[in-house]
Amino acid sequence: MANPIIAPFPSTRLRRMRRTANLRAMISETDLSAANLIWPIFVTEVAGAEGEIPSMPGVERLTLDGAKRAAEKAARLNIPAICIFPHSDQELKTESCQRAWDPDNIGNRAIRAIKETVPELAVMTDIALDPYNINGHDGFVVDGEIVNDETVEALVKMALAQADAGADILGPSDMMDGRIGALRAALELEGHKDVAILSYAAKFASAFYGPFRDAVGASGRLVGDKKTYQINPGNRQEALRCVARDLTEGADMVMVKPGMPYLDICREVKDRFAAPTFAYQVSGEYAMLEGAIRNGWLSRDAMLESLLAFRRAGCDGVLSYFAPAIAEMLA
Repeated sequence: MANPIIAPFPSTRLRRMRRTANLRAMISETDLSAANLIWPIFVTEVAGAEGEIPSMPGVERLTLDGAKRAAEKAARLNIPAICIFPHSDQELKTESCQRAWDPDNIGNRAIRAIKETVPELAVMTDIALDPYNINGHDGFVVDGEIVNDETVEALVKMALAQADAGADILGPSDMMDGRIGALRAALELEGHKDVAILSYAAKFASAFYGPFRDAVGASGRLVGDKKTYQINPGNRQEALRCVARDLTEGADMVMVKPGMPYLDICREVKDRFAAPTFAYQVSGEYAMLEGAIRNGWLSRDAMLESLLAFRRAGCDGVLSYFAPAIAEMLA
């Protein structure tokens, strides 16, 4: 009897399916498209404040006309949603934050301008008092304390003004207790039953937000500590409890913020709750990657890889300042 043929190498060669681009495409486990992107933009009402933000190279504060052009660009690139962050006049910020629910504040004017320009584009907003708060906080400050229940009452007024202006998705980023239930009840009562809530359900007290505060003019203005309402970066179980609570109270979608340092949280949120899950690739993440790319330390493929990592971690979508560049690369 002839000796059996002995393979010179184990029969499983995983490189077989990596040999060509088509073979690699056949077994790709994770995909990324423009449909997975939300593009955050900054809209200013301050004369002369438009233009590039120094700590976020390539990102600009826009006028209302600039916001309209951004909306048109998003539509051309098949980006389904744009998220508005207002840069308001420092001289008009107050402790009472009443401009937060003014129908004619810069955020609400931007909603209307974008919906008039590109009606089919989904418009997401930010719900927190900090753009209009002289103290720089997401909530009212009383005797050095960021108070919860009074803030929630104000957030409801802010949300209704945004819904009246035409917002499709409300993004409560304040991390006050009970605000999702209050917002959902008010929206139903006032006839805005189809307005979606994408809750910043797991927002951590992170060091990665610095450039964003430059962009909205909030740097160095805090009176009090955001750690009293944002989650300790080391607390995984607390983050999951926050997500569970917000879904129970009526959130349609949930978000983890920041993004890349918290991919473990993204994965667990998706696996545990099976709800639409998003992450925010925040300003500090953007600044690090873009800075390295501009210095030639990384190729532009790094931004694409970073977005793919969010998808691999279970995210249905990502808020990213790279959104238009990514969409152009994918096209």
